[in-house]
Formats: sequence, structure tokens, C-alpha cells
Amino acid sequence: MSCANLPMIIPARKTWNKGRLLGQKRPLLPKHVWAIRVRLELAGAVRDLALFNLAIDSKLRGCDLVCLRVADVFAAGAVKERVSIVQRKTKTPVRFEVCDGTRKSLLQWISHPMMIGHEYLWPGRFHDRLHISTRQYARLLKHWVKSIGLEPSAYGTHSMRRTKVAQIYKKTGNLRAVQLLLGHTKMDSTVRYLGVDLEDALSISESVEI
Repeated sequence: MSCANLPMIIPARKTWNKGRLLGQKRPLLPKHVWAIRVRLELAGAVRDLALFNLAIDSKLRGCDLVCLRVADVFAAGAVKERVSIVQRKTKTPVRFEVCDGTRKSLLQWISHPMMIGHEYLWPGRFHDRLHISTRQYARLLKHWVKSIGLEPSAYGTHSMRRTKVAQIYKKTGNLRAVQLLLGHTKMDSTVRYLGVDLEDALSISESVEI
């Protein structure tokens, strides 16, 4: 057989997702949340602790969290207990609570000398960046989860968004409350986001006796 008649061999391309964990990222468990908080407190990471706490409480997408302004959460010399913002993705308003521990860490960060003259809550390091990017936020998250022995590839910025609502749903089974807290316009989106299945529904049903 001549070389001209040999079949062409095309080298196999490496798949873009080889070695990656795909699908929804896991929410953090309460024990993980407290472990990370303790690590950040011991390290004196004032900004990171405030960012971590607010990410849990706010349940915001990364794009909304990183561009928060000081004025969004701080007024009349105190951190607000309730905050309302317009989501960038859906253009709809969403409200969230700021718990006592989060308010304390935010006040400590806002009062820090590094925050003097900054309009944004998480200012960027360079003059051309007014605030940190979602990519920077994702890198910080990877560092946080790795510091307590978790697999970084199993967690992402949506892990932070899902952490508190996962516990709310687990304790109450109230999908409507979760929908409002996440700012979803459709219940179907909330169901998919939480990964609710028949087993969840049956577990809730078993806990109710008539």
C-alpha cells in the first residue's frame, strides 16, 4: 500500500474538562463555615472575613457581591441590618439580611485604614480596577476551602450563594422563601438551583402528620 492511500491519523484533542469536577458546586456545611471563619480570624484577614461573611448572608451572585459600594451596606455610622440592591443579571431588586457577626466584621473592615477614600466595599489593587473581579473572588474562595482541607474544585462562588439557602430549605422546606431570598423570578429556577428531588419532597412529607 502506498503512503498516499494510508488513512490520515488525527491526534486526539485533550478535552477541556478533563480532570475537572463538573455540575453544581456544593454548598458549604455549617462546620465548614465556622472552620473558615476561625482561620480568617486567627490570620487577622479583616477584608477576607468581611467578604466571606457577607457572601454567606447576602446570597448574591459573585458579579453583584464584588461591586457592592460602601453606601449599599453602611449609613449613619452603622452597618445596615437589611440591604436592597438591583441584581445585574436579572435587573430585579433583591433584599438580604446582615447578621450581627457579619455587621461586626464589615464595620471593622470599613473602618480599616486601607478603606480610606474608597467608594467600593472590596477595592481593587490597581487604579484601573475600582473593585475586585469575580475571578479574584473565586481565587479567594479556593484558598479558603483549601485551608480547611476541602477539595477546591468541588466548590465555586455559587457554593457561597447556596450555603445559607440550603440550610434554610433543609430546616423549613419552604421553597417560596428560598426563591425570594435568591431573587429568582421562577420557582423552577429555585428547584433546579437547590437540586430538589423526589427524596427531598418525601422527607418533608414524612415529617408532617395529619
